[in-house]
Amino acid sequence: MTKPVRWGILGAAKFAREHMGPAIHAANGAELAALATSSAEKAAPFQAFAPGIAVHQSYEALLADPSIDAVYIPLPNHLHVEWALKAMQAGKHVLVEKPAALHEAEFDQLIAARGEAGVLAAEAYMIVHHPQWQRARELVQSGALGQVKHVSGRFSFDNRADVDNIRNRPETGGGALRDIGVYVFGSTRFVTGEEPQEISAQIEWENGVDVLSNVQAKFPSFLYTAYVSTRLQPHQEMAFHGDKGVLRLTAPFNPRVFGEARLELHQSSHAGGSGRMSEERFPVADHYKLQVEAFGRSLREGVAYPCPLEFSRGTQAMIDGVFKVATDL
Repeated sequence: MTKPVRWGILGAAKFAREHMGPAIHAANGAELAALATSSAEKAAPFQAFAPGIAVHQSYEALLADPSIDAVYIPLPNHLHVEWALKAMQAGKHVLVEKPAALHEAEFDQLIAARGEAGVLAAEAYMIVHHPQWQRARELVQSGALGQVKHVSGRFSFDNRADVDNIRNRPETGGGALRDIGVYVFGSTRFVTGEEPQEISAQIEWENGVDVLSNVQAKFPSFLYTAYVSTRLQPHQEMAFHGDKGVLRLTAPFNPRVFGEARLELHQSSHAGGSGRMSEERFPVADHYKLQVEAFGRSLREGVAYPCPLEFSRGTQAMIDGVFKVATDL
């Protein structure tokens, strides 16, 4: 029997406690083996669902543990590159939370370090592992919508009351674009396989972080509009509009929290006639668990990882482009 991938987590972040830790523990071919935190109080919830987990008092101690194969990094955004590089230098495979870096050029450091260490390193862009997004890409690229001419994305929540949240602090790489812009941008690139040619944007700032961004872009074969915000009523939706159909995702980014993952395919029976709608539902898929299992398959079987650093670099390039054009106005 193939040995499971033994995972360690750097830091007892809330997201790791509530989502990725349980996902690693539940994933086939994976074992949540270690956690790095000096707080017994923060370690306790992890020990509750993974009783055998080893607790290291420092990040360095976990990276020095020879029994750990892979490391998940859910630290604040500005620490991602530093600790991803240290983990790779220690010979660990790395899954680092998005955004893996704050600037496109930093991805070059990660890609170079990955090659030098001979490890697998990737951004934890979990949605590409969800069957709703794999199906969306299949439908669009198979021509089910005809020629796609417009794509729109929306993602918002309101965290203004949580003033100490790292997403509200510029020094920790906060802001809506880096936190959730990766979803409306990366999902469009994933489904269509295209990259933006022109970008325009408007950004609202608050205490040094972007809290509302409205983005327009021209891709080779379609126009694109999207907004992301950390100051609006929670909402998320993606739509791909072609000349023969519309594909709508109603809970595209965190299904099971926001709602059931559902694809709606709207197609007209004839030009100008009344439409028909078919629906596909994905009520139980856990993209965090699927992400861990895909990572393990790439390690054990050598299959290509669905979301390599090169893909994530392209999304960061788009984020950088939005910041640039909005700042240059």
